[in-house]
Amino acid sequence: LIGTKPCSTPMQPQLQLHKTSGEPLSDPTPYRRLIGRLLYLTHLRPEISYAVSKLSQFLDAPTTDHMMAGIHVLKFLKSNPGQGLFFSSSSSLDLKGFSDSDWGACPDTRRSTT
Repeated sequence: LIGTKPCSTPMQPQLQLHKTSGEPLSDPTPYRRLIGRLLYLTHLRPEISYAVSKLSQFLDAPTTDHMMAGIHVLKFLKSNPGQGLFFSSSSSLDLKGFSDSDWGACPDTRRSTT
């Protein structure tokens, strides 16, 4: 990634990934390793969570398009290093979380992806 141009978004706008998009990778191990490391980074960089969630759907049979989308996330992380979440131990912050189901957003299986 040395010399690559940084990206301003974790995933390309309007990107539609499918199981059959691109050529199958001859060795899926680097893709799986990349997604595993990105999953770890979602704890510190929650803005990549959606992209990593989408990319993790293709761990069983990744393609070149999936790998390029994973590299795009790395380019985004390169564009703004040093950012992340920091919560002081003396903070009175009260965290609340919510979830929204997508009800069949996977274009291949029509199943929920959340």
